[in-house]
Amino acid sequence: MPNSKKFNSNLKSDGPSRLSGHRLRIAVQRRGRLAKESMGILKSVGLDFDYHEGRLFSPCSNFPLELLFLRDDDIPEYVQDGVADLGIAGRNVVEEKKAKVDCLENLGFGACRLEIAVREGGAIQEITDLEKKRIATSHPTILTRYLKKNGIDSKVVEISGSVEIAPILNVADAVCDLVSTGSTLKMNGLRPLVTVLRSEAVLIANSEQLGGEEKGALIDRLRARLRSCLRARKMRYLMMNVRRSDWETLKRILPNLSSPTVVPLARSGWIAIHSAVPEEALWNTIEELTLSGAKDILSVPVDIMVP
Repeated sequence: MPNSKKFNSNLKSDGPSRLSGHRLRIAVQRRGRLAKESMGILKSVGLDFDYHEGRLFSPCSNFPLELLFLRDDDIPEYVQDGVADLGIAGRNVVEEKKAKVDCLENLGFGACRLEIAVREGGAIQEITDLEKKRIATSHPTILTRYLKKNGIDSKVVEISGSVEIAPILNVADAVCDLVSTGSTLKMNGLRPLVTVLRSEAVLIANSEQLGGEEKGALIDRLRARLRSCLRARKMRYLMMNVRRSDWETLKRILPNLSSPTVVPLARSGWIAIHSAVPEEALWNTIEELTLSGAKDILSVPVDIMVP
């Protein structure tokens, strides 16, 4: 367990003066599953900072913010104790640590599931079959809470690393582990039984800082940028040429933010239409537009979308 209060004291006494004042501190994973995308999303909202292996902190040159590079498991506590104002961590880690923090935003990456898995073709077929069975996990807090909620009396066996081999070694009858694709479970002769928690990277905050006038305003600015980028990632920008006579039919097909952009073309009787379309509906929309007379359709990514 890291001593976050001692760490905070060291920063104040030995750290650079730029850590004082009204700069925000955000804790991100130093290395691991969320590290690259955490720094990527911060770069995408215009933050300019450097990262080097082994570095503890890095200031932003164009925003009053300092990045702290920590172990994923340590981030919730450091935010809870006020060493950092904000943090990016997996929801599973936040809940496992029982950290007293506010979850501000789902960040759309690092998606996984905490699953109870059992041997393929084994005797355990339903959740009730876990009664009096041993379940190996590195998430004992979340698992214990789930079992209690569902009235299942099982023995929770806490282990770290290689949870999926516990049934093979007869350490446990089932496992509760993080799953992304499920391929690791399958390779070890296991199958998912029930989902305990759905997780992804989340932006967390120290509650006290949210109410502060200076830092609260900076947090609001950062959240607005993140929301604009997250919203944009779900959209595509469509451009097409259509006959003016087909416009009434086409505009019923196009989902849009408020109203599409309509631009007259040099070609008589034709117009250009620009509109934002949800990425999940992109191909269906393009096919309908084509059947209704749209020509020269182009689709480009959207970087920022401010309502």
